[in-house]
Amino acid sequence: MIEFQNVSFSYEKERPVLREVSFRIETGEAVGLIGANGAGKSTVMKLLLGLLSGEGKILIDGTEVKKENLKEIRRKLGFVLQNSDNQMFMPTVYEDMMFAPLNYMLTREEAEARVDAVLKELGLTELKHRHNHRISGGEKRMAAIATILAMEPEAVLMDEPTSALDPYNRRVVINTIRSLRQTKLITSHDLDMILDTCDRVILLSGGRVAADGPAEVILRDKALLEAHRMELPLCLQTRK
Repeated sequence: MIEFQNVSFSYEKERPVLREVSFRIETGEAVGLIGANGAGKSTVMKLLLGLLSGEGKILIDGTEVKKENLKEIRRKLGFVLQNSDNQMFMPTVYEDMMFAPLNYMLTREEAEARVDAVLKELGLTELKHRHNHRISGGEKRMAAIATILAMEPEAVLMDEPTSALDPYNRRVVINTIRSLRQTKLITSHDLDMILDTCDRVILLSGGRVAADGPAEVILRDKALLEAHRMELPLCLQTRK
């Protein structure tokens, strides 16, 4: 589904952010992309979406991420931004959710049927006609996820989906992520959430893949995490 083949990228010539990064994510996998600040996680997301261009090759369903293919690529990928205010730009949840389906040439009736189905599946029907500036942060994060799902992407990319949420809304978002059938790639410093939602973890450090394997193995490896400026998930830390 998603493949990086020896991908390198630099914002400045002498300071590479990614160095020959290679990994493959199969259809239906839930993968956490972790690493300390500056490890290159956000750069990976931007490269996937074609917002940046580097060396090497990136494939989505066998299609290379290149300028001439971006329209096709972006229909396959849904990206949930860390800050929902940067994603929800229409007056109401309904208008935000209708925007992409209508631009994909669905009729208004088809688009609204899709919107209603997603809202019902997520238990968010009451948000349909709410104004974005009058809903809570947790509701807005859920609405942002609903907006992406209305696009019917094959894969969902998420950047820090639980940041700045209270415990209740954090749990709601985690349960929603776990229920998604799409391929998932999630970047986060919330390693407890990654442990809850992902089967596999890719650890970036110094622009390279430092580890790639089962989440239960990598996120329990205290020495590995500390060697790359991270700590065990809170749920695994011994309390005195």
